Amino acid sequence: MEYKDYYQLLGVARDATAEDIKKAFRRLARKYHPDVSKEADAAARMSEVNEAYAVLSDPERRAAYDALGRGHRAGEAFTPPPDWDAGFEFSGRGFPGGGSFDDEAFSDFFAELFGRMGHPPPQSPRGAARGAGAGPRSRRRTTAAAMAGEDHHARIVLDLADAFSGATRELTLRNPQLDDEGRVVLKPRTLSVRIPRGVRPGQMIRLAGQGGAGSGGAPAGDLLLEVAFAPHPRFRVEGPTLSADLPVAPWEAALGAVVPVEMPDGSTLKVRVPADAQSGRVLRVRGHGLPGREPGDLELRLQVVLPSAWDPRAKALYEQMARELADFDARKVAAAEARRGDGDGD
Repeated sequence: MEYKDYYQLLGVARDATAEDIKKAFRRLARKYHPDVSKEADAAARMSEVNEAYAVLSDPERRAAYDALGRGHRAGEAFTPPPDWDAGFEFSGRGFPGGGSFDDEAFSDFFAELFGRMGHPPPQSPRGAARGAGAGPRSRRRTTAAAMAGEDHHARIVLDLADAFSGATRELTLRNPQLDDEGRVVLKPRTLSVRIPRGVRPGQMIRLAGQGGAGSGGAPAGDLLLEVAFAPHPRFRVEGPTLSADLPVAPWEAALGAVVPVEMPDGSTLKVRVPADAQSGRVLRVRGHGLPGREPGDLELRLQVVLPSAWDPRAKALYEQMARELADFDARKVAAAEARRGDGDGD
């Protein structure tokens, strides 16, 4: 995917005001609109102008684009980092003019970055959890002069340990707004959020009344926080399943052993390694993945770690094994294991 420089496409500076951007759009629209333009590539150019304006005319998308795009040049290969939009608070007003984010007129670059913004992510099957300050979501009956506030949403990145024990965290969200000069500024706000035990990636925590303000006495909207987990140094998350590598000594794998596994919350789980286990074998410990009403499983891939031959004691033992097990052929054993594995998959 190629990076798009929307400022370059509109011909404005990165610190352009909202009025500067509007004027640039109107000027280019007069030049490239297919109904009036005689340029050979008018339709394609107008599509690019529309896309650039859709981003830079919206304070939320512009702020996110600015934060992501520093140091990138138009046309260079670009992949957005994971959870790049975490911490930005977005409203639910959607695409200007009522269009859809998956509009084919817009590029893959736009869809990758902004396809979710303005549309809260789909609920997990368990629905949205309630965080601090949440209660029954009430909506008073409104009149023509009263309008309930719109819902806001944001992505938050939590530590995996929070899902095991639950926690209360102080989270700071950045809310993009226009200042008096028409430039985008980020106004932070800090919230105390209760993280429920067993929360899953993609699940949403609902904070009642923390969204957009209502008018005419109508209630405020809610704030929906979509959960993501920060990368863990040892554990990987796949739905409710936790997976990790489990280093074991050669004698533990060969003879069998009970070994400790430190879990993300700091607790220790005792896991039995069966005798004659090989590297790559996966042990499944049921019910010890992410907690919850239906807890996930823990999958541990064995990784046999050999003592270094620089240790004289280990070297002597290796030399003894080489003499006494001279008929052992590691390549043949591995090939036989692979054939047995293929047969199990049929």
